Amino acid sequence: MRKQQQLGTRTPIELYLSLPIIAWALFDFANTIFSANIVTLFFPQYITEFAGGDARLEQIASTIVAYANAAAAALLILFSPLYGVSMDRTGRRKPFVVMFTILAVSATILMGVFAERGLGEMFGVPTGLLLTVLMFVIARFFYSSGNVFYDGMLSSLGKDKEIPLISGYGVALGYLGTLFGVFTVLWLTGDGDFSGKFIYSGLFFLLFALPLFFINKDTKRPNRELTAAKRKSFFAGYVDIYHTFREARNYPGIFFFMIAYFFVNDALMTAIAMMQPYATTVVGFSSDQFIIIFLVATVFSVIGAIVFGYINKNIGSKRTFFYISLLLGFAVLVAALPLPMWTFWIAAVLFGIAMGSTWVVSRTLIIELSPQGKEGQFFGLFAFSAKVSAIVGPFIYGTITLVLADLGPLASRIAITSLLLMIIVGIFFLMRVPDGAPGTKRANSRVL
Repeated sequence: MRKQQQLGTRTPIELYLSLPIIAWALFDFANTIFSANIVTLFFPQYITEFAGGDARLEQIASTIVAYANAAAAALLILFSPLYGVSMDRTGRRKPFVVMFTILAVSATILMGVFAERGLGEMFGVPTGLLLTVLMFVIARFFYSSGNVFYDGMLSSLGKDKEIPLISGYGVALGYLGTLFGVFTVLWLTGDGDFSGKFIYSGLFFLLFALPLFFINKDTKRPNRELTAAKRKSFFAGYVDIYHTFREARNYPGIFFFMIAYFFVNDALMTAIAMMQPYATTVVGFSSDQFIIIFLVATVFSVIGAIVFGYINKNIGSKRTFFYISLLLGFAVLVAALPLPMWTFWIAAVLFGIAMGSTWVVSRTLIIELSPQGKEGQFFGLFAFSAKVSAIVGPFIYGTITLVLADLGPLASRIAITSLLLMIIVGIFFLMRVPDGAPGTKRANSRVL
């Protein structure tokens, strides 16, 4: 066993019981509490109940939720290229995770402080509402910023062959964090009491992040690497993204997939962000009923990740992504049409499956399509594309509900139908991506 450990071939049990890995995975548990409770559930619910009141105001509430998410994503795009350079120049990740987590938690708690306070009006809008929205944008930006450095810690936790197991461990605990966060906060606060929901969610985020704060350490890098990194301009990250994008045009497969993924992911991320206001103000579910819908969708995310992992292995990544896109398109269509309420459960299940499988399959396809030795470079562009799509979709959705607010629920149905158009555009570009033979690393020149 000692010889195995020296060679880095730890068993799964040894990995999962390693304190640094437990602490790292618990952070996934922690930040998923924020993602589920604040981003998907309680903030949209708060805006819908606080800013709504009639059919028109409910559409304005959807616009507020959409624009707040787009603003946070825009800030991340602006600063994320600097983060990679910071990691290279300092060789440090943990201090940034700690700093951004504390800032995110602080902003989340302030959401609770302002949520149910009078505080008068500003620009004709309740000041408490404005400050809560502002704190949400700040909290989500810092949450996403911390995740950039948190993901960067993964490579130092094990050997190459151990990384997928460690990553999967974090994802599994993340889904448990969703269930724990929702049930525990609801038990502590009951109906209403958004102030308590925000504050408790922030505190649980901090509580389960503490093990990483105290246990994990940054891996020291050779001085020559740090010296070389410090010679790079602080703004080199922007230049790298530009050059990688230009280089991607020399590889049609990955270039077209980047475009396809942009539109499909755009639709998926927008659907996730806007699911709560849409289900409650358009379909007619209560807030409590939506929480059950969300939890069911989360369970099917796990199932989707597992099932489509096997499908991917058997038929290839491109075809699997194609079927996921069709599945997502059907889910959007079911949600957009004025069908009986029970059909929205079908849409929610399909959204969950798509959510769990898209990231798994897309990562594999990036590896298959990337030129040998350039996987990391194109993964960076892939991640940047995902961040940009997180702006565009919510912005388009929110603009439609704002412009067509007088139409009431029909405005949201038109807005969600726009996601179907994004998926169709994504599939069009996916058709131009070369196929990869199942089980092989590189793609050949055939198309669907």
